[in-house]
Amino acid sequence: MTLNVTSICKSFGQRKALDNVSLHVAAGEFLALLGPNGAGKTTLFQILSGLFTADSGTAVIGGADIGKTPIAALSQLGIVFQQPALDLDLSVTANLQFQADLHGIPRHEAKQRIALCLARFGLSERAHDTARVLSGGNRRKVELARALLTYPKLLLMDEATVGIDPASRMQIIADVKTLCKEQNMAVLWATHLVDEADSADRIIVMAKGRVQFDGLSAQLVAAQQCATLTDAFLRLTE
Repeated sequence: MTLNVTSICKSFGQRKALDNVSLHVAAGEFLALLGPNGAGKTTLFQILSGLFTADSGTAVIGGADIGKTPIAALSQLGIVFQQPALDLDLSVTANLQFQADLHGIPRHEAKQRIALCLARFGLSERAHDTARVLSGGNRRKVELARALLTYPKLLLMDEATVGIDPASRMQIIADVKTLCKEQNMAVLWATHLVDEADSADRIIVMAKGRVQFDGLSAQLVAAQQCATLTDAFLRLTE
């Protein structure tokens, strides 16, 4: 497995944000982490990205334990957070080059990788524009390109389509699914939007810091005896 999370717990004071969370994602698998706001999805991502430390439990990326060998683990990770993180006054290329420099990618190789990423997302003609003048959808594409520059084994997407138009939202989902299969990359896609999870290879439903379901969307609908995935999700998390 590319990602193995085992019995992760995390509390903030008296509030238990994560309660014995376990999950796994295989190479080439698109796993949707579906849950309402406050379910614990972002806290889990912050632990997986090294921003927080779990109170207990383990998280292993590509065989490297985040708690014991964080550099080895995090070097295999690409992530797009819910909150935008581009420097709006830098050009698209400069934003990507900064990421490449942080990871020690040689300039000549970084130039090639940046060109390939921009071409993939249809942004080649915007390479010298500042991030500030881009649409919300194109800014997200730049953030996705930045996450992919290091050729990660695991891509984390934390509510990455919030605030962008429907067409851009669906295009980004399609692009990530294609990359997942083409590059045999594990994807953990966190969302509160049922339609984004419906076509995932597998769904995990989180609520109140716990994993409530792990399986196929059809299995969730059947288990909750509902007609639609939306109804099943609402019943499970009410």
